[in-house]
Amino acid sequence: MGTKWSSRLVGLLLVVGLIAAGCGGSQQPQGNQGGGTQTPSQNQQQEQPQTQEPQEETRLVIYTARDQSIIDLMVAKFEEKYPEYKGNVEVLPMGAQEIMERVRAEKSNPQGDIWWGGTQQALSLAVKEGLLAKIEPEFAGKIPEGYKDPEGHWFGEMLLPEVIMYNKKMISEDQLPKDWDDLIDSKWKDQIIIRAVPASGTMRTIYAAMIDRFYKEDGKPDRGYEWLLKLDANTKEYAANPTDLYLKITRQEGSLSLWNLQDVLIQAEQEGMPFGYIIPESGVPILVDGVGMIAGAKHPQAAEKFLNLLFSDEIQAELSATRFQIPSINLPESMQPEWLKELTPKLKAMDLEWDVMAEKEAEWIGYWDENIKGKGQ
Repeated sequence: MGTKWSSRLVGLLLVVGLIAAGCGGSQQPQGNQGGGTQTPSQNQQQEQPQTQEPQEETRLVIYTARDQSIIDLMVAKFEEKYPEYKGNVEVLPMGAQEIMERVRAEKSNPQGDIWWGGTQQALSLAVKEGLLAKIEPEFAGKIPEGYKDPEGHWFGEMLLPEVIMYNKKMISEDQLPKDWDDLIDSKWKDQIIIRAVPASGTMRTIYAAMIDRFYKEDGKPDRGYEWLLKLDANTKEYAANPTDLYLKITRQEGSLSLWNLQDVLIQAEQEGMPFGYIIPESGVPILVDGVGMIAGAKHPQAAEKFLNLLFSDEIQAELSATRFQIPSINLPESMQPEWLKELTPKLKAMDLEWDVMAEKEAEWIGYWDENIKGKGQ
């Protein structure tokens, strides 16, 4: 009996000693960190947000397909209104499709805050994939239904009519093509230069629209593919990027292209390039080009500030006057530039199935890239 109690006493003393040693081992680091009852790792976890908070409040990361002049203007306006962000706005320019692929790849750890410049098809697909955050910005009520996601995941910033671009020094007005189907006439063989299609939101929309003209009648894309094969036969080459496209048309390596009206006007009016545009008689695809906050954005407050500024009447009026944007917001007529008032009555929108195009675009463009590009004769 005495032996048992002695053994138990020894065991009890050992346990107490271990507990005391364990407590003593945790007290020394706590004393070095200013006391408290948490472990060092817990303290580090608590302190981490405190060291990150200033950076979170003064940084913004934007993925955009916008023209550099527009990027520079908006960043300057934003930093002027919010000087705490000066020098901390990171902008990564890339094609609209490249933005989609990057946001998709970063879904588990988003690195961007704003997706600025995407087609309604791409943005709608991004919503289905959970890539865009739902927000309720102050400007939402200024955008008509149909130009925004009904649940607030993306918002159309501007309308982009897709037109036929040409070099005015190479084609006289009486020789100009009048409609889309004129482009597949053999007289234009080796006269057409196209921006590389898969990476361009503009070109994906135009090509999808050409297919949809037939798809809505036939329920299949075959006649659309045949049309694009004939266009490919007249296409001299596919330019790697917009700058390359502009240079090739200016150097008269080709006389025609398919492009968005805004960029045609910017290059002609501000850069002095010899570009004119044709609004096809059957109508034009009018693309809704929009923005959204990336789901899981690390700087959501900065993102909302930027978006609210971007959609203000004053900024949209300036972009319309100086960068030829057609705003999606209901801009007061007194703030509309003359070019926009003159253009609006001339525009005729093609009757397109935008929902179908959003669903089928990847399939159609993939087929074109694999089976049509470079195979026309």
